[in-house]
Parts: sequence; C-alpha cells; structure tokens
Amino acid sequence: MQQSKIAIIGAGAVGATTAYVATLKNLAAEILLIDVNETKEEGEVMDIADGLSLVETGCVKGADFKDARDADIIVITAGAPQKPGETRLDLVKKNTEIQKSIFKQIGKLKSTAIVIMVANPVDVLTLAAQKISGLPRQQVFGSGTTLDTMRFKATLAKKLEVSPQSVHGYVLGEHGDSEFVAWSTVTVGGVPIDKIKEITAKDKQEIEKKVKKEAYEIINRKGATFYGIALVLSDIIEAILYNQHKIMPVSSLLLECHDVSGVCLGMPAVLGRGGVEKIWPLPLNATEKKRLQNSAKIFEQFSK
Repeated sequence: MQQSKIAIIGAGAVGATTAYVATLKNLAAEILLIDVNETKEEGEVMDIADGLSLVETGCVKGADFKDARDADIIVITAGAPQKPGETRLDLVKKNTEIQKSIFKQIGKLKSTAIVIMVANPVDVLTLAAQKISGLPRQQVFGSGTTLDTMRFKATLAKKLEVSPQSVHGYVLGEHGDSEFVAWSTVTVGGVPIDKIKEITAKDKQEIEKKVKKEAYEIINRKGATFYGIALVLSDIIEAILYNQHKIMPVSSLLLECHDVSGVCLGMPAVLGRGGVEKIWPLPLNATEKKRLQNSAKIFEQFSK
C-alpha cells in the first residue's frame, strides 16, 4: 500500500471526481491523472492537490500516458460522453478507437496491472480492452452494473424506509437498457423480498424502470453522471488494493455462466489483489437466466 499507484485515464467529470474521491479515501500513495487535454488535466490536479495536507495520500499529479505503465491500477474513463437521447451502445465505434489509441500510447503494462474500464458502452469496451492489453482476463474488467446496483439499493431502501446498506441484491447483465434486477435473490435485513408485503409486483416493475432510466434522467438535467460512479470506483479500487475479496457485480468475461460465454456482462464477482478471482455462483430462476441470455445476445456481434 505504501508504494501503490493508481493511474486514471481521462480528466473529465468522471475521471477528476474519481481522483478526488480516491484522494479523500487515501487509496494509494500516488494518483496520476492523464488526459490529452493537458490544460484541463493540470487544473484538476492543482485543485485536488491543494488539499493534500488534509489527507494521507502522498501525491496527486498529472502525467503522460507512458507513466501508466507501472501503475498497479489503471482506470479508464476517457471516451466520448453519452449525450441526451443517445444510448450507451451508440458510442461503440468511436470509443473503441479511443481505447486502441490509449493502450498504444501507454505501451506494455506491468504483468500485475489491473485495468478497470468505465467508459461506455462498458461491456463492449471491457472485452476490447482484454484483447488489446494482452493481460489475463481476470485483470481486465469493467464497472459493469455496480452503479446500477447501488441505485437499486437506494431506490428500494427509500420505498421501505430502511438504510440502503440493509438491502442485498444485484442488477445484472448489460450496463444499459437490457439490465435487470435479480429479484429472486434480493433480501432486506435478511428477509426475502417476496416475504415483504409492502413490495408488490407493480412496485418491482416501477423500481426496475426507475433504476434503468436513472442515468438518462441525470444526463438530461446536468449533462453527465459522475458522483455516483466515482464512489463506486473507489469501492472497487479499495477491494483490490486491500485484497478484500469483496463481491461486486462488475463486467468481466463470462465462461459458461448460466449458458452465457464469450461476452462481458455484469455478474457478481469476488474482487481481490489479482482482480476478478472468481464469478460468484449466484442462483437465478428461469426468467432471470433468460434475461441474462437476452442481454448477452446484444453483444454477440462484438465478441467476434
């Protein structure tokens, strides 16, 4: 931990906020912020570094792409942003080209590096990053449905007037329009959701719809989402650097998972110092399995 280094590619709203949260949480000795817009990069670094006397983080600085070669964790937020009216899948072509350029500029990564993809469409770009980077698949994964899951927990908790920390369950599949809540696995304070009479079938539909549309609503109002995802990323980074073996629904390459293979989708995974240590064997009912498979079909064209 004393020598750990995080490189964040992209000094936009998500990247800069992630660097700020990581600084506040003292996640690494050194945090690098890297962007083609060096003026923006420098301004964000200056702003964050002003508070170093109040935290334990040793260094926050701007850097070149090649400086990410020896980073322990590389977080890629750089990409064309999702605009009002656009779906995440609309961004595939231009953001795939951006990722190719990023990895080319970085060069050879150290063998133990962990790459976390955040740019959208995260599931497609995660698979692309695995192929481009040459790292083992366990060391390259995306933020997946972690943010969607946090939104779900907050929404259900508000409905039941309990803490989101007491809600346990996952949003799975695509980080996008085909994502779904695995309701059969949801519990609140240890009680299965189907045993809680306050939550009806209609409530489930409304909650799932709200979670799925949340990003669009935020983008329409303020242009981008960044606070929530920055908090999620800090949690993922912490799980890795502290080897917590924490289970989170990140996007990683699935192999024979509920009859899904060859695509990256959000499924619960155990995260530790080696990255994705294993996909957690979450049981799904027949309907949920079908929804996961339908989500996978969307990405088959990108897996070839």
